[in-house]
Amino acid sequence: MYRRALLGAVFTMPALAQGFAFIPEATLLPLLRAGGLNIYVRHAITDRSQVDTGRRGDRAGQRNLSEAGRQQAIRLGQAIRALNIPVHEVLTSEVFRALDTAELAFGRAQIRVERDLIADDYTPGNAGDDARAVSRRLAQPVSGGNRFMVGHIVPLGMILGRGLAQAEFPEGAAGVFRPRGADWEFLGFFRAEQLIQAAGLPPG
Repeated sequence: MYRRALLGAVFTMPALAQGFAFIPEATLLPLLRAGGLNIYVRHAITDRSQVDTGRRGDRAGQRNLSEAGRQQAIRLGQAIRALNIPVHEVLTSEVFRALDTAELAFGRAQIRVERDLIADDYTPGNAGDDARAVSRRLAQPVSGGNRFMVGHIVPLGMILGRGLAQAEFPEGAAGVFRPRGADWEFLGFFRAEQLIQAAGLPPG
C-alpha cells in the first residue's frame, strides 16, 4: 500500500517507483463491496489502428473502443452489478473511449463528465494541473458506495509518480484508492477480467 500527500508536484514519488501489484481475488471482492473507495478505471480495449489526433468532440479523430472493448465495458458493468459492488457516482473523461466505457458499463443516466479526467494529449501544457486535480479528488471521502472515475493511463501514471507500462495497467483495468481527506492510499490494481470471471460471465 502506498500513501500520497497532496502537497508538492506530480512526479515526485520515488517510493512508488517499484512495480505495482494486482489485488488478489480473495481480497478484491470484500474490499470493493465494503465501499468508500475511489476507483480509477482505464477505458476499455481500443482499436489501435485508429489515429488519435487529440481533437475534442471529434470521434473520427480519436482512438475509439474496439468491439472487444465494447464487450469488455458491458461485461464489467454487468459484473459490478452481479457482485453487489455499490456505486456512489461515476465520473468520466470526455474523450470518447472513456465516455463510451462509462456509458456501456454504468448507463448514460448515471455518469457525469469531468474535464480534468481528460487524456494528457488533449490538454497540452495543462496535464500536470489536471493530474493534481484528479489526485485531490482521489482523496475525497465517499459515502454509500464507491466513486468510479473513468480516465486514461498517462494521467494516472503522473499521479502515482512514474509512467505505467501497458502490462501493469492494461485497458479496462482499475486502480483502487482509499481516500484519507488530506491524502489517499493506493491499494493496487485489478483487471476488468477479474470481476467478469468472479461473476461467472463470459469474457465477451
